[in-house]
Amino acid sequence: MLAAVLAAAAVAKLAAGDDSRAALATFGLRGPRTRAGAWGALVVAELALAAGVAAGLDAAAFAAAALMALFAFAVGAALAHGRAGEPCACFGARSRVTPTALARDVVLAAAFVSLPFIPGDVSTETWLAVGLAVAFAAIVALTVAVLALGREVGMLRLAAGAQGALEVPDEGPPLGEGTPLVERFATTTQTRLALAVFSSDGCALCQTVGPSVETLAREPWLAVEVFDEARHADAWAVARVPGSPYAVALDPRSGAVLAKGTFNGLAQLESVLSTAHRRALEAAHA
Repeated sequence: MLAAVLAAAAVAKLAAGDDSRAALATFGLRGPRTRAGAWGALVVAELALAAGVAAGLDAAAFAAAALMALFAFAVGAALAHGRAGEPCACFGARSRVTPTALARDVVLAAAFVSLPFIPGDVSTETWLAVGLAVAFAAIVALTVAVLALGREVGMLRLAAGAQGALEVPDEGPPLGEGTPLVERFATTTQTRLALAVFSSDGCALCQTVGPSVETLAREPWLAVEVFDEARHADAWAVARVPGSPYAVALDPRSGAVLAKGTFNGLAQLESVLSTAHRRALEAAHA
């Protein structure tokens, strides 16, 4: 079963190769070649360790435990840096950085490291006793981990909430005025806001926040367009963008600029949308 978990993780990465490679930016791998190399190494390692664990090799079990511990460390570091909810591609493109993912990696590491110590010929009653003991220990460990992580994530969200995107009045398009940028969005009846994100190929931070932008683009109420500095120079000129990454939230019908600012993560990007939503409501009431 544990070998099947490793094999399933490798197959999921292969099935969604592009998304899996892009998701590695969540963990600080910024260059496309670096992400591609790390992705290939992970797939090969998971398949090789799956074969070794299935064959009953103690060394493979210990190596798999070390790999799961590495995954747990990476997910924990991402959570600590406020990247909860960003893609991790642990088990396919839909996997996200969450406390549950961290707990899963910790449990898998413990399971792999215990494999070499499981006796080969035991009675059913002994197996049941061992299983109950392991389950009880896992429940206690998970309870402690979830409580600790819940407190830490709560503190991080409070800190992030107090640090919104940097909105300078003289930078970017004027607030409250219409902009032709709105003509570049494909909107529907569900669209409540349009978000223009300005990025650059040579911007390392832009690559880091790329998965966050992709996550927001999946929301049905939000229309998102990314404007590259080289390929969309005209859009940059219209918006008078001071640098990247930069975001402008628009009213999808009138094209009025509701909020704008420089951002460095998902929390600050969400603050642009929150400000835009608040101003739209204030305008509607007025």
